Amino acid sequence: MMNSNKTLDNPRNYKLTDADFRQINLKSLFSFQLGWNYERMQNTGYLWTILPQLRKIYGDGTPELKEMMVTHSQFFNTSNFFNTIITGIDLAIEEEQGIKGKDAVAGIKAGLMGPFAAIGDAMFGSLVPAIMGAIAATMAIQGNPLGVFLYLLVSMSIMVFRWIQLKIAYRKGITLVTQYGQKLNALTNAATILGVFVIGVMCATMINVYVPFEAMIGQKVVSAQANLDLIMPRLVPALIVGGVYWLLGRPKMNSNKAIMIIIAFCILLSWAGLLAK
Repeated sequence: MMNSNKTLDNPRNYKLTDADFRQINLKSLFSFQLGWNYERMQNTGYLWTILPQLRKIYGDGTPELKEMMVTHSQFFNTSNFFNTIITGIDLAIEEEQGIKGKDAVAGIKAGLMGPFAAIGDAMFGSLVPAIMGAIAATMAIQGNPLGVFLYLLVSMSIMVFRWIQLKIAYRKGITLVTQYGQKLNALTNAATILGVFVIGVMCATMINVYVPFEAMIGQKVVSAQANLDLIMPRLVPALIVGGVYWLLGRPKMNSNKAIMIIIAFCILLSWAGLLAK
């Protein structure tokens, strides 16, 4: 455990309370990204989130407070789903060691923001929305509204997870990372692999496009789609996904432009009789 009853360099002998944790969590959930910038990304959001607690630990206007504000103004960028784990460890160190823990805090932030960004993005930024979105969309297509509530339930569960992790990290301190570091890496790899499979299944089942072109050869009707299926089932959806992936990699291309291009492309090919749904 990182924090203890003995305070080494906390000049005001302040201990964080439930009100502090509640304030940090609310800021993290609803305003952490408001200060995002291209130079140092989440640095201002991170500092603003814990600034009231830093003032309570070091005192308002003190040299120690100013020094730690400069430290927390450095580059920081991680997953929104795991950022309060770093915050909890940080505050546990500062509560116990005060300004003497500055280097440890900076090192922990720099060392953990990358791995936690990968874990959070893989699990909660890609995997869970892809799986639950596919389930909800499939249920909606079948006329079942429960998929929407299922998606909302999962989203609320993620919010609860983000809420409780701050106090756990604060109590466990750096042992949270040292004890479970290997398990987190394995979990990240498993989530990434599962996410690839899920996206592949979604491409094959959710993109319903075929080539309606048919030709008469003597008395026999030759279907272009049937011949494409002989080459590879769901070939057309796979080609569309590949084309979109290539398109998004072009310079100055973004998702909004890609969507408009896809819509225009589909309308044109449908009008020409080359694609159908």
